[in-house]
Amino acid sequence: MVAVAILAAGRGTRMKSDLPKVLHSLAGRSLVERVLDSCSLLDLDKQIVIIGYQGDKIKQALSHRQEVEFVEQTKQLGTGHAVQQLMPHLEGYQGDLLVLNGDAPLLRPETLQQLVKTHQTEQNAATLLTANVPNPYGYGRVFCTGDNRVSHIIEDRDCNIAQKQNRRVNAGIYCFNWQKLAESLPKLSTNNDQQEYYLTEVIDYLSSVMAYDAEDYLETNGINDRCQLSAAYDILQARIKNDWMKAGVTMIDPDSITIDESVQLEPDVILEPQTHLRGNTHIATGSRIGPGSLIDNSQIGSNVTVLYSVVTDSEVAANTTIGPYSHLRGEVKLGESCRVGNFVEIKKTTVGSNTNMAHLSYLGDATLGDRVNIGAGTITANYDGKQKHPTTIKQGSKTGSNSVLVAPVTLGENVTVAAGSVVTHDVSDDALVVARSRQKEIPDWHQKNNQ
Repeated sequence: MVAVAILAAGRGTRMKSDLPKVLHSLAGRSLVERVLDSCSLLDLDKQIVIIGYQGDKIKQALSHRQEVEFVEQTKQLGTGHAVQQLMPHLEGYQGDLLVLNGDAPLLRPETLQQLVKTHQTEQNAATLLTANVPNPYGYGRVFCTGDNRVSHIIEDRDCNIAQKQNRRVNAGIYCFNWQKLAESLPKLSTNNDQQEYYLTEVIDYLSSVMAYDAEDYLETNGINDRCQLSAAYDILQARIKNDWMKAGVTMIDPDSITIDESVQLEPDVILEPQTHLRGNTHIATGSRIGPGSLIDNSQIGSNVTVLYSVVTDSEVAANTTIGPYSHLRGEVKLGESCRVGNFVEIKKTTVGSNTNMAHLSYLGDATLGDRVNIGAGTITANYDGKQKHPTTIKQGSKTGSNSVLVAPVTLGENVTVAAGSVVTHDVSDDALVVARSRQKEIPDWHQKNNQ
């Protein structure tokens, strides 16, 4: 039996923000939600978030997680005081309590799984997550016997020269036998500079306390300011990109690329510099994305090229070429072997296979069949000032340059629209439509107007 309590009551003044620190976003998810997700490999009986500063905002942000309970710490008097607030809520509980910080978003689920496993296998009263830090300045040092039993913890300012050589530090993450912890919590004092109740003091009242070292000390990094938030993003990105490169994805200049954790990539995808992948994006094998492209919540088929373009909330089938400087948004569906070229914008449109839109066009609320060719400067005029209207262009049709299709309008199969036409009525199959004024020439215009 394991319960988790996440300390999320503080304001986080060094963030210089009215938003509670734990609600600041890291790669699309709040810090506190990332901490909750780090428990994904544990079979939890309870998930408790201890709130204080702007607790209602935290409740609202986590309202979609029905399993989370909230305990209020009305006065923020230290970590020990926060855990003391759990006593009425865990009365009679017979299991273990995992205590996490709401501003430590880099913990791997495997690390917490091993921490809890070590704690339970060794039947410890408490197990501390520790880390061997290259530069432990400012951290409390954890001193252990040869079997990782904790003998004492000394704050950095109290260490002598020899003790400061110890690089094992306390990560502030604990697994406790709840019953033994509950017996120790009332003994906490405020005999310290901050006059707060520190959770570390319970170690003095517990026997059989063990340290468990995190494999990667960077996992234990907390977030106190915007600089550390940025550094955490870099760490997270390095993990994600290394994993994908090991899985067969090529990244040219990885430092300039960003990828959300929710993105899925197949082997032999190539990511060019300044490429950014967001949300629930999937990119199939052989596709080349970038340079300078953003793909957000989109499905990209195999052997697709996206060059200097933005694709959001869309689907692109195999062997299609997009860009440079194209924009697909709002539920676009492109068929196979299409070409979307320079400065083309497509919105909420379905396009058949082998259809080309080479340059300087806008297609909105439209349905295009197979083998359609959209001439340069073609526009679907889909908005009448009050509502949007659909345009349908059936297979084999083509529009000349500078055509305007005033929706609602349908072009039949194999229609040709003459350049410069403004089409306001439906056009039947196999027709040529010319919808423009007859050219008129006035002789000697220049001479008459310059006398």
